[in-house]
Amino acid sequence: MVQNVSPLPSVDSLLRAPETEVLLTRFGRTAVTAVLRETLSARRAARAFGGPAGEIIEQAADHLAARFARSQRPVFNMTGTVLHTNLGRSPLPWEAAEAAAEALRSATTLEFDLATGHRGDRDDHVEGLLCQLTGAEAATVVNNNAAAVMLVLNTLALGKEVPVSRGELIEIGGAFRVPDIMSRAGVILKEVGTTNRTHPRDYVGAIGPQTGALMRVHQANYAIVGFTAMVPTGILSGIARDAGVPLIEDLGSGSLVDLEQWNLPHEPTPRESLQAGADVVTFSGDKLLGGPQAGLIVGHKSVISAINRNPLKRALRLDKGRLAALEVVLRMYLDPDHLAERIPALRLLARPEADIRATAERIHTVIASRWPDREITVEPCRSQIGSGALPVDLLPSAAVMVGGKQLENIAKTLRGLPRPVIGRVARGRLILDCRCLESGDEATFIAQFAQGKDTADGGEAAPVGRPDFKPG
Repeated sequence: MVQNVSPLPSVDSLLRAPETEVLLTRFGRTAVTAVLRETLSARRAARAFGGPAGEIIEQAADHLAARFARSQRPVFNMTGTVLHTNLGRSPLPWEAAEAAAEALRSATTLEFDLATGHRGDRDDHVEGLLCQLTGAEAATVVNNNAAAVMLVLNTLALGKEVPVSRGELIEIGGAFRVPDIMSRAGVILKEVGTTNRTHPRDYVGAIGPQTGALMRVHQANYAIVGFTAMVPTGILSGIARDAGVPLIEDLGSGSLVDLEQWNLPHEPTPRESLQAGADVVTFSGDKLLGGPQAGLIVGHKSVISAINRNPLKRALRLDKGRLAALEVVLRMYLDPDHLAERIPALRLLARPEADIRATAERIHTVIASRWPDREITVEPCRSQIGSGALPVDLLPSAAVMVGGKQLENIAKTLRGLPRPVIGRVARGRLILDCRCLESGDEATFIAQFAQGKDTADGGEAAPVGRPDFKPG
């Protein structure tokens, strides 16, 4: 006997259903109609006939939530890397984020001089601050430090040779290499010295009629130890001056202050490089400086003027939102006594170990109650600064450690929470470093553990971005 099955409802009837009204309001008729059709087609293909209309509408709601969910979302960084490139590097101070949002919401004085009523220059919003903070004669900004290096090289040494120590030909994340950016900038790399030892005579011997500039690259994301030698900026600047060519120094991580005041290792600052004789210095805005992504260029006025005349400058310039955020962060450096309180990156780096341990103890209870059959402990660990800053210097920290098997499933569960938790699996344990989990976020972190489905035994995580919707 052939069993009768209920036909699938029509798209029109589903659109008229009272339960669909919330979807129409949130996602619009076009999107809802398309997803309902897709859902019905999928059921037909699977021969899943029948079933209440509410079940079909709920299935469509899940698809709509996933389709409209933002792909870039806030997460809890518990990787142990403070300035994590994949997680956006430095978190902005809320004042800087507010300034960026305000600038993006409305017309601004981006390139307008209120005093004269004529066109202004967007660099004016930050140039004076950069000069004051670094001692430079002039400054300009572009969209990141790689762009800054490329623009400086293209301006000062296009078609010419640039000697660089072999020990400074770095590669950063994403297989981005100094030799490659030099090639794209239109300059000719001339390697000098050896991997571990470079002397003044190596630079002197490399200088010739085709030399356009000398360049030093700060070993920001690695360290060479042992039988080593490098040429200090002060000596190299003298060699460049005698040869009549500029000295470019790329500092990368871009600390504006001496980090030793927070018991962190010293990192060279742009002011120190300029005082030692560098003609132009480049560094990042979103690493140790604690601001938005930007490439900052400071140096002699004649050099900066030449850079600003380069047509590439317009292609690499900052938008109004990041300029607004950068201005706010730079102004914070005018009050150095309160930097660690106001700039999150510095606050997280300087956070006391005892404070981190207390956070780990508090969240240990809720994590242990979620997985009572696992060994879950609070233990000391080491955080790293990240983004190529002070690579061999680790910071005392504390973490919640999860042991057992199927740790990747636990990690997947955490990534499936409404605000994903990103840890790391190493040495047979899931490590949740608590350095970047500040007290203001603890309540959110703990509350969301009551939600979602456990995937520790191979299940699926709860859907992310699901609207608060239950068909009648």
